[in-house]
Amino acid sequence: MKSASAHPEDHLPLTPAVFQILLSLADGERHGYGIMQEIEQRTRHKVRLGPGTLYGSIKRLLGDGWIEEWDERPDPGSDDERRRYYRLTNLGRRVATAEAERLAALVQTARAKNLLSPPGLA
Repeated sequence: MKSASAHPEDHLPLTPAVFQILLSLADGERHGYGIMQEIEQRTRHKVRLGPGTLYGSIKRLLGDGWIEEWDERPDPGSDDERRRYYRLTNLGRRVATAEAERLAALVQTARAKNLLSPPGLA
């Protein structure tokens, strides 16, 4: 487990699975299966997290304080009460933002070295 530093940059780089989970939770809380579905849809089925990877990562993210369980239910009458919902903590959002900025800088470098087309010219 990484140190409990409050400086987001101290936790970088993130594994692809962890970054995908944090991205999935960036716009709201989700349960585990919902996280897997959102990642598959967003990546057009190019990234698929298996249950072992997903729940192992969730356990670590909970332990690191980057996500937390969320007790409220979107619709308690139609939701399975066994589902656990997760959401980003403030630290988790800061770590995800730092990783996104790190990756954006890499893309900028790749463009400067003519490895990628400029934005809008793909």
